[in-house]
Amino acid sequence: MGTNGSTMLEPLRQGLPPLDPAAVSNAASCALPARYEAVREARKFTRRTLDQWELGYRFDDVCLVVSELVTNALRHALPAGAQRMPEQAPPVRLHLMRWTERLVCAVRDPSDDSPVARDSDDFSAESGRGLFLVDSFSDSWGWHPLAGTLSGKVVWALFRLQAAGAPGTAASPVE
Repeated sequence: MGTNGSTMLEPLRQGLPPLDPAAVSNAASCALPARYEAVREARKFTRRTLDQWELGYRFDDVCLVVSELVTNALRHALPAGAQRMPEQAPPVRLHLMRWTERLVCAVRDPSDDSPVARDSDDFSAESGRGLFLVDSFSDSWGWHPLAGTLSGKVVWALFRLQAAGAPGTAASPVE
């Protein structure tokens, strides 16, 4: 489960929303295999993590966004065939980071290509809607190339959380 927050966040700092990485109250990450079962694994990991952080009321939106980001990473960022990567660097990694009133989910992948939102009026189309959904269900999102010697990019989405101790915090996700 969790790792040391500061080392995990180091490659994520650039391009994230203006949140102080030192103020992260919780952080967790998991490596995902380059297989489509990774989406299911990412959902399970997200469910467990949000339950531990008592953020289950945000699960539906966060899980949908995590699913889209992981699917995009698998579909568009991994080259065909085996990727020559050192064993300690899995091709796709999901990071969940929580501040007092913010949650960021970030998916790291080995591609340097920017994510592209495709305009599609055909809502029955199977692909091309992922970033539209990310934009619709999160409060903001973005991406940035990894810094230093790391190749690839991070695509992140930010969710606002209810202030701790606010009336009805855990019970009713009423907007």
